[in-house]
Amino acid sequence: MALFPKLEEFVSNLHLDSLTEERKLTLQPLVDFVQQNVNEEVRINFICTHNSRRSHLSQIWAQTLAHHFGLKNVQCYSGGTEATALYPMVAETLRSTGFEVQTLSEGNNPVYYIKYSDSTHPVIGFSKKLDHGFNPGSGFAAVMTCDSANEACPFVPGAKKRIPITYEDPKVFDDTPQQAEKYNERSRQIASEMYYVFSLIQ
Repeated sequence: MALFPKLEEFVSNLHLDSLTEERKLTLQPLVDFVQQNVNEEVRINFICTHNSRRSHLSQIWAQTLAHHFGLKNVQCYSGGTEATALYPMVAETLRSTGFEVQTLSEGNNPVYYIKYSDSTHPVIGFSKKLDHGFNPGSGFAAVMTCDSANEACPFVPGAKKRIPITYEDPKVFDDTPQQAEKYNERSRQIASEMYYVFSLIQ
């Protein structure tokens, strides 16, 4: 399914050889969840402490790559153990990769419109708690994208399955010369792993 041209080029250049066997084992429960539910509806809520960086990158790449592989029944969400704001560098990283990103509202917790294809609705990105009304209340996989949320939420109400797939936080590079590079690196890692997951679905 067609993505925007620049995004399509980025996806076609993802290299999966960087995925170790250990990492593939970490991703396997998500592969299994999607495969088991693909003929009905697959709901995945990516959860991190602040819902500001890793959970949004995971949500957006998972939704984009599910579309890329023609999986129509996949709906991806994100949430936090608390709400803060989607960090602006995340929006900038996605924009530079080929997503269409617009700010719908300003303020302490801005709302973004993030689009990956002309043929789909945009993802609405803003920081929210994991049980926010925007997110499903039951029947979803809770994917824990950071260690602190993984430890703080041993039980996620309504989750059909709880899957830890944690990522290092690019936040440690905020306001440093390496900031853009490190956000791009984390985004590419997440994109590669979500590509791997959805490429296995039949």
